[in-house]
Amino acid sequence: MDTATSTARFRAARDRLLDLRDDYDQAAAEFTFPDVGPRWNWAHDWFDEIARGNDRPGLVILDEAGERTSVSFAQMAHRSDQVAAWLRENGIGKGDVVLVMLGNQVELWDVMLGVMKVGAVILPATTALGPKDLLDRVERAEASMVVCNPGDTGKFADVPGDYRKVSVGPADGWLNLQQAYGIENPVVEHPGTAPDDTLLLYFTSGTTSRPKLVVHTQASYPVGHLSTMYWLGIRPGDVHLNISSPGWAKHAWSCFFAPYNAEATVLVYNYARFDAASLLTRLRDEAVNSFCAPPTVWRMLINADLGGKPESLRELVAAGEPLNPEVISQVERRWGVTIRDGYGQTETTAQIGNTPGSPVKPGSMGRPLPAIPTVLVDPTTGKVVEGVGEGEICLDLSAHPVALMTGYRGDEARNAEAMAGGFYHTGDVASRDEDGYITYIGRTDDVFKASDYKISPFELESVLIEHPAVAEAAVVPAPDEVRLAVPKAYVALAPGYEPTEQTAFDILKYAREHLAPYQRVRRLEFAELPKTISGKIRRVELRQREQSLAGQARSGEWRDDQFPQLKGGQSG
Repeated sequence: MDTATSTARFRAARDRLLDLRDDYDQAAAEFTFPDVGPRWNWAHDWFDEIARGNDRPGLVILDEAGERTSVSFAQMAHRSDQVAAWLRENGIGKGDVVLVMLGNQVELWDVMLGVMKVGAVILPATTALGPKDLLDRVERAEASMVVCNPGDTGKFADVPGDYRKVSVGPADGWLNLQQAYGIENPVVEHPGTAPDDTLLLYFTSGTTSRPKLVVHTQASYPVGHLSTMYWLGIRPGDVHLNISSPGWAKHAWSCFFAPYNAEATVLVYNYARFDAASLLTRLRDEAVNSFCAPPTVWRMLINADLGGKPESLRELVAAGEPLNPEVISQVERRWGVTIRDGYGQTETTAQIGNTPGSPVKPGSMGRPLPAIPTVLVDPTTGKVVEGVGEGEICLDLSAHPVALMTGYRGDEARNAEAMAGGFYHTGDVASRDEDGYITYIGRTDDVFKASDYKISPFELESVLIEHPAVAEAAVVPAPDEVRLAVPKAYVALAPGYEPTEQTAFDILKYAREHLAPYQRVRRLEFAELPKTISGKIRRVELRQREQSLAGQARSGEWRDDQFPQLKGGQSG
């Protein structure tokens, strides 16, 4: 099969999903992911095909100061050609890993497309990472190059390795990416990548170990995100705004693959501090058709003056954590549009969703998306739950799910666990009703979401116990009106320390200084930690305690907002 055939098959499958956007039953019954082999490279075979000669905006970036940057599809194709040619000149080729740590800036899209065009592997990283995290990522992913802004180059001073250093702008000892844009007539040949060649590496948090390294292919995300496009309801020519930070999988979902699969414009709004009124103004001024935001943002919006519905706004979606039914009803009451919830993981594309034109049941994530073989599995028997029931959300491996990672790199034990019994295990438990709608119940492990960021208790506890006053620590989610949940630490003190205000301040300050902003420990309580007979901490008891005492006055609990000295800086 030649490239033209691969592109044609991809387009035909995409177009069929667009035709069936309001007919879930038919889409679920007949859609299959296209066979794009044996040679496939989404940047060459799809993006360039829709971008060459296309003067419509492909990317629009706004900031709170009023600056607006617009780049056409044709410009994006050319700029990424320049970056690809420059990367090749600097030794990057097929299979090389490039760590990309950039904000929402034009160069991020240039680099992602450019890395793809030379057949290399993208390793996205959030700018919130510190040297310790970067060292782990560079070593385990065997990065050949890192790309960051000049202000972040210092984070790599203590990250050894034989990798090329690239800065978006001048920086001592670093290559300057701006040199790429001086290449007048870049020629970038197709790298000959196959659908099962590696394209993306994502680090994602675990409960009792260091972050997992998820491997995605040239097909699993680029082709698999046709499911995400269907859930979002994006149409060709739409303007799509997604609230998400680069470095996380959701950014690739909704700021890259899904909207470009639909030939839509990606709109990004950069802000230092969230302001509901400013965001609403942008929705109106930019004629946004499709808007995706985590529940935290939706809760902030309904606490502001929503005003009338922005005229062009058609699709509203939420993902990242369960969406409160009250939020859905308030937006529906004020705007007459229903927010549609959805579900997926870094390891997959969108798996479950409330799709356009389908009835939405309050609290439900919706139904399995077309060609995503979602099943519920009884954790006790390992058998599929038929009809109404409860079980772990899994993917049936016998159906060869396209939109699934190939596994966790360098961790065969974890791969065996995740793929046990012929299923991919998500670790999430849900229930299904008589109409096939699935409602989230909770994690089978201890990872939780705070402000749409996945939090691993193990990672936070590992930092807390570095403080001399901390003998043991357990981090659990504490209910919060705005963020849904915030990290709370239960701390057993080391000998010689007292449970005083000063001790609480010292520990919270230490955690603030040694954790990324999104991981910030916001509450602390001194306690003897509940344990199993074998000595394992029972976080489940602490989680239940937080739920039962939510909203009550608490003695013995310290919060970071009680300490003026801890105020300011970036919030998580």
